[in-house]
Amino acid sequence: MRRSKTLLEKRRDFVIDYLNKNQAKQMKAIVAELSETLFLTERTIYSIINEGLNIQTTEITDY
Repeated sequence: MRRSKTLLEKRRDFVIDYLNKNQAKQMKAIVAELSETLFLTERTIYSIINEGLNIQTTEITDY
């Protein structure tokens, strides 16, 4: 099943925003909360986080 690019971007933005707001917590706890909230596997959450961080790094180096 294909997902729309907009949906994937919104999901990635939500995960990264949630991660930034909850930096005081341990990563494992954050991933577990996101997994329950978004009904995604922990592996998918980690993939989204890595993808989001790579995109942010690319945007920073483009300036």
